Amino acid sequence: MRIRNAPRAESSRREEILQHAAILIASSGPQTSLQQIADATDLQLGSLYHHFRSKDEILVELLRRYHADLDRIGEVTQQALDAPQYRPAPERLTELGATIAACAIRHRAALQLTFYEAPSGNPELKELVRRRPVAINRAMLDTLRALRWTGVLRRNLDLPVTADRTAQTMLHVGLDAIRHQAPAERTVEVLAGILLNGLATTETSDDRLDASNAFTAADNVVRTWIEQPGPAHADTAGRVRAAARTEFARRGFETTTLRDIAAAAEVGVGTVHRVIGSKDEVLATIMRSFGEHVIEGWASVFRSDSSPVEKLDAMMWININTLHHYPDEFKIQLAWLRQASPNTAEPGWHFTQQLEHLAAVVSEGIDDGEIRPDIAPVDQLAQCVISVQWIPENILLDRGTRAALQLGRDTVLRGIAR
Repeated sequence: MRIRNAPRAESSRREEILQHAAILIASSGPQTSLQQIADATDLQLGSLYHHFRSKDEILVELLRRYHADLDRIGEVTQQALDAPQYRPAPERLTELGATIAACAIRHRAALQLTFYEAPSGNPELKELVRRRPVAINRAMLDTLRALRWTGVLRRNLDLPVTADRTAQTMLHVGLDAIRHQAPAERTVEVLAGILLNGLATTETSDDRLDASNAFTAADNVVRTWIEQPGPAHADTAGRVRAAARTEFARRGFETTTLRDIAAAAEVGVGTVHRVIGSKDEVLATIMRSFGEHVIEGWASVFRSDSSPVEKLDAMMWININTLHHYPDEFKIQLAWLRQASPNTAEPGWHFTQQLEHLAAVVSEGIDDGEIRPDIAPVDQLAQCVISVQWIPENILLDRGTRAALQLGRDTVLRGIAR
């Protein structure tokens, strides 16, 4: 891939290298080579080494700038909150969300790097990959506190968790699978509208949602996952597949090599070739089983005799438990959705087909008066709903499945505003 620009002054060459490196890494992942970056910048590899001694130095610089931008957003937001003329209003949440989303779009390469372990042992790179976006979480929390102080928000919300969930939702606008072809600004408006006001036109109690046919159907499927025995690792093939699943989730599919899988499974590379074939073949095997579980859960919900809002709630329960029981497969699937168009064939749960089913549920809810008709056109709304139905993994791990469902109900169905 060659990206041509007009010649620039030597003083800006470093910036040009970082710009092209970010484009390549955002589209191809961290396995992008220095030679590819040099080619894109019209440089000889030796000339690139004059500016960056290794790919690690490029990755570190991209991540430094990403975190510095996030910190700047947090600082500017705090200054605005402290200003005498600041007036809390729901628009402040949308404005902050748009700023976070714009940052994520500018730093798509760095954002994707934070979903995996560092691709090398470089200490600074490892620290930057693990670093949490503390500044924007604090800014979001203080924005929500200001809104609650004015009576805009419901009183029973766990604000730190809600702030973390909202900030992550806006960061994920930088991922193409969520943004798709919709303008980022409009996507932020839709997401903020869902989180603030909810999808449902009337509030439904937890007891009613728990007793719905859709939730019962979803929970019955989830119980089969709990009762299933874990994957067998006694045989070599099972051990290799388990190692591949873990390495794909930890490093990313593109970056993981057969040698990595062999080392994790404590077998030779030749054995990996013999028992699982290529990386693509083992990925298809791993994700086929995962996809069957997700499709089974969603299908049971779609078939149930329940209202559209009850179906959306039950789908959240399926999604939460999918992440709980199959975290590695979920992370692999999420990586695919970030790096490819959802309209192409994929090894997981038939995204396009499930999106069509979800759009049908949303459309039915609008026609029946259960779902607000003023948020967005059905297709765009379904794209955003399929995003906000997934609860961030750190919140699920900290709070558990039931609390994650409560957060989903409060933010997706009811909305956080009074």
